[in-house]
Amino acid sequence: MFFEYPHLLWLLAVPLLLVLRYLWIELKDRRPHMRVSALDAWKAGGRSVLEVVRHLPFVLRIAALTLIIVAIARPRSSTQVEKVDTEGIDIVFAMDVSTSMLARDFTPDRLSAAKDIAIEFIAQRPSDRMGIVVFAGESYTQCPLTTDRATLINLMKDVQTDLIEDGTAIGNGLATAVARLKDSDAKSRVVILLTDGVNNMGEIDPTMATEIAKTYGIRVYTIGVGANGTAPYPVQTPWGPQLQNIPVEIDEPLLKNIADGTGGRYFRATDNTKLAEIYGEIGQMEKTRTSVDSFPVYKDLFKNYALAALVLLLVEVLLTALLRRMPQC
Repeated sequence: MFFEYPHLLWLLAVPLLLVLRYLWIELKDRRPHMRVSALDAWKAGGRSVLEVVRHLPFVLRIAALTLIIVAIARPRSSTQVEKVDTEGIDIVFAMDVSTSMLARDFTPDRLSAAKDIAIEFIAQRPSDRMGIVVFAGESYTQCPLTTDRATLINLMKDVQTDLIEDGTAIGNGLATAVARLKDSDAKSRVVILLTDGVNNMGEIDPTMATEIAKTYGIRVYTIGVGANGTAPYPVQTPWGPQLQNIPVEIDEPLLKNIADGTGGRYFRATDNTKLAEIYGEIGQMEKTRTSVDSFPVYKDLFKNYALAALVLLLVEVLLTALLRRMPQC
C-alpha cells in the first residue's frame, strides 16, 4: 500500500497531541477531594464500569480522526496486475483554422463539422495517444500527445478561427505535427492533415515538411475539405452577415503528393457524411495491435477508511448519549 498524498500524514500529529492533552487533564484532575484515615475500603470497592467506559467516546473520536487523516492521504493498493493489448498508435490532428473553414457547405460549417467528427473518432480509439495542431497563417500545438480523452475532447471543442494570423500555411502545420511525433516510440505514427485551401503562407515549404515526415517514418493522411465548385460563405454587409457563394480552391495535387510521399492517402470530403466515412476508413487502416507487458492495477482504499471513521463516529455519538442518561454515581 502507498499514499497519493503522503505529506498529509503529518496531520497524524494532531490526534497524538489531543491524546497527550487528554491524559494531562485526567492526571491534573486526580487531586484528593477529602481526607480519609485508610484507603483499604476504597480499594476494595474496585473501579466502576462507568469510570472505565467514560473514556471510550474519546478513544473512538481519536480513532475516527486518525482514519479520516489516512483516508484524505488517499491510500492505494497495487497488488493486482493485468495484461492488455493496445493499438500502439500515436495520432496528431493537423487542422486548418483559417477563416475559409467557416464556409457553410458543411453543417453548420466546415470547422464545426471537422471538430465534431474528429471527436467521434477520438472516442472510438481509447488506447491511442492523440494530439492536436492547428494552423492558419502560422501554426501551434493545441494539445500535445495524450491519452486523457476528456482533456483532448475539450481542447478540440476550443479550436476556432481568428486566434492566429489568417492564411493557409500547410507546410508549417505539417512540420509542427511532425515535431510532436518525431520522438515517439509508438509502432505507428500518423498525422491527419485537414485543410480547405491552397498553401499561401508559412516559412516551411510543404514539400520540405513532407520529406521531414518521411525521414521520421510518419504517415500522413490528407483530407481536402470543401464542396465541388462553390460554397456559401458568410460575408459582412451593411445589412449584417449574408451568405455569398465563393469558389472552392483546394490544392489537391499537393495533398496527394504529401500523402503518397509518406505512405498515407488523400481523401476529398464534400459534406459531413463523406468526412465521417473518411475518418472511419482511416480508423480501419490504422489497426496495428501490439501486446503490452503487465502493469499494476491501482485500487483506491480511502473509502474503506472513510467508512470505518463514519462507523466509529456514530458509535461515539450513541455511546455519549447513553452515558449522559446513566446515573452519575
